[in-house]
Amino acid sequence: MCAMDLGLGDRTFLVTGGSRGLGLATAQTLVAEGAHVVVSGRDEKVLASAIDTLGGSSGGHAVGLAADLGDSGAAERLVAGAISKFGRLDGALVSVGGPGVGGALTLADDDWRSSFETVFLGTLRVVRAVASAMQPDPTAVSGTTGSIVLVLSSSVREPVAGLSLSNGLRPGLGMLVKDLADELAPRGVRINALLPGRLATDRIFAIDARYGSPDLVRRRVEATIPLGRYGEPEEFGRVAAFMLSPAASYLTGTLLQVDGCSQRSM
Repeated sequence: MCAMDLGLGDRTFLVTGGSRGLGLATAQTLVAEGAHVVVSGRDEKVLASAIDTLGGSSGGHAVGLAADLGDSGAAERLVAGAISKFGRLDGALVSVGGPGVGGALTLADDDWRSSFETVFLGTLRVVRAVASAMQPDPTAVSGTTGSIVLVLSSSVREPVAGLSLSNGLRPGLGMLVKDLADELAPRGVRINALLPGRLATDRIFAIDARYGSPDLVRRRVEATIPLGRYGEPEEFGRVAAFMLSPAASYLTGTLLQVDGCSQRSM
């Protein structure tokens, strides 16, 4: 048998929220596989550092565009920038980062409005813009045009204590993936979502710190994970790259947990 080829060479992907954490890990994998990436983030300094990291091994395969997905025009600008730079767009990893912490009864209306604008509408705007911009690839399996992957959360399937904004918004996006799979399939566009659990990112460490010593909290949580540890961002990045690639050509409408089996439900 031949080794699996993800078929990512010379393809172009938009990676939102890609300046750190899971987005950056995915961008690194895509670049290592020969793809071009357009990485977006809100903090220009952090974004520039991420592009330096990617550019050091990519030979110019990565560019950065500062954007806030809460801005209604950001998605169109990012897509236009990707096509202007690389001449094509084959898909996107859509991550808007985690919304703020707090309980449902204590969060203010403005917290919900701003989070809905960024987390929900920001995600949907990117999906619409990317899907509209992708062109059919005559060399792809069954006429597949491209792939979109949403980075959601384990809160899609069960609530996470203290993260009511995520608990309220992410499940709706999870159902939207199923809805969009129906709408986009006739155009050859696949859409899936990844549900990360406890992965070793700055955000997770910050959440852990709210409950005491991060090291103690981590050890306590790891005892509940069948694999016995937090996942590494690179492990997520490899799964995301596969989902974006032509190698996953028969996957759409799928919500895949990347959590070491910390969630016990189906």
